[in-house]
Amino acid sequence: MRIRSFYLSFVFNFFAIISYAQNQDLRVLNKTILANDSLLFDVGFNQCDISQFENLLSNHLKFYHDKDGVSTKTKFISDLKNGICNHVDNRQVKRFLIKDKTEIFPLYKNGIIYGAIQNGEHTFSEKRESQQGVAKFSNVWILENKSWKLVNSFSFDHQTYKDNSISTGLFESDSLITKWLDSNHVKTLGLGIIEDGKLQQIKVIGQTSEGNSAPYNSIFNVASLTKPITVMVALRLASLGKWNLDEPIYHFYTDFDISLDVRNKQLTTTLILSHQTGFPNWRSDTDNKKLQFIFDPGTKYGYSGEGFEYLRKALEKKFKKSLNELAQELIFEPLKMHDTEFLWTKNTDESRFVMGYDRIGNAYETVKNKKINAADDLHTTIADYGNFLVNVLNGGNLSEDIFRKMTQQYSKIKENEYFGLGWIIYDLGNNEFAISHSGADKGSQCLVVLLPQSKKGVLIFTNSDEGYKVYNELLMHYLGEKGKRIIEIEN
Repeated sequence: MRIRSFYLSFVFNFFAIISYAQNQDLRVLNKTILANDSLLFDVGFNQCDISQFENLLSNHLKFYHDKDGVSTKTKFISDLKNGICNHVDNRQVKRFLIKDKTEIFPLYKNGIIYGAIQNGEHTFSEKRESQQGVAKFSNVWILENKSWKLVNSFSFDHQTYKDNSISTGLFESDSLITKWLDSNHVKTLGLGIIEDGKLQQIKVIGQTSEGNSAPYNSIFNVASLTKPITVMVALRLASLGKWNLDEPIYHFYTDFDISLDVRNKQLTTTLILSHQTGFPNWRSDTDNKKLQFIFDPGTKYGYSGEGFEYLRKALEKKFKKSLNELAQELIFEPLKMHDTEFLWTKNTDESRFVMGYDRIGNAYETVKNKKINAADDLHTTIADYGNFLVNVLNGGNLSEDIFRKMTQQYSKIKENEYFGLGWIIYDLGNNEFAISHSGADKGSQCLVVLLPQSKKGVLIFTNSDEGYKVYNELLMHYLGEKGKRIIEIEN
């Protein structure tokens, strides 16, 4: 009996290891293909950087277009050079990938990935036309001499793009929303709608766990939406004259790992909140969990949770209080955010806590974090976080100067997208802007967007790795043209 149990255990573990390795391969594959797609189109096609096509197109390329026939690599590049890319004034068309309509399938030979099929949809904006176009595509990517090359591409079913692909009525019916969520593999949606500077609507649809309906005050782990809380603590202290955003952090705290690196003296709250510390996002096992600079502080953008943890330790050192205590005094208590916590405590209502799921519907184990993290793992509800956002939208109890600095463009992420002090700033044109932040962890995909000029906003919490797939429709429905503009910038 022992021998049989050992054998079954061995077989189970063996296949578990194989499954894990394959899942890792697929994650890497997805990232690689999407990165190459971005290089070809966001950089190559949209910016007329012909070198991207020379590098990523196979010499054996066949491109099939349902309007323009068949092209080889030579013809395709020649048409670009002599057509829309021959002069900046002729640059009329730009292509945008619809990420939630994109699927990637691996191609195996003897158990090893040798290629991939990328199916999806993309839109094309054209200055000369009043409407966008949309088309389907299928790309075949092959590893040639260990480099990914596009060897076959099909672009077809070109049509006029319509924004009302999802009807307004969908968002008025919980049963229709449930079906829509199921089609996107999202178990639970928390939705908050801000209009006229007030939280006007709260919806929570789905389950906290299998068989248990989610109440309106369900508690979500909102991942990196923790950061805006830390941001507003620091900015509130600055508004009270108790914290200087540009004072060197080493006056209060220096991490031992970088104490001998003179660059630690350049760190300020402004650099931390605008993600210009030079730190990686998180310390890695390959570096023995030691903190280090990967570029000089203040020289460019580099998203970093480590920076926020660095700020937490400095704040706690100066004020001799935990970040949780500071947040309670400055944010949670004044805004009556009684269901918001940095960590799991005896007061956490587990019956209302929403379980997270992976992309195929398997539940993740709930992590009951016992340590405060300034960048991650906040627990909150739509009502609590919605009231927090309303407060931010209405000035955040900040001085006029500090609020202006919060929405200033400090570090560039991409065209029309920047980091201010702790918030993403979207330049929408016509002197309008949006402020935003997202959160993404295992079983958590969340997004908030605020429009300061119109006092509108939307907050989206989901408990699925696939949750990002519902963002676009919700942004377009609730924020209209401004939501569409944000999607275009992100794509």
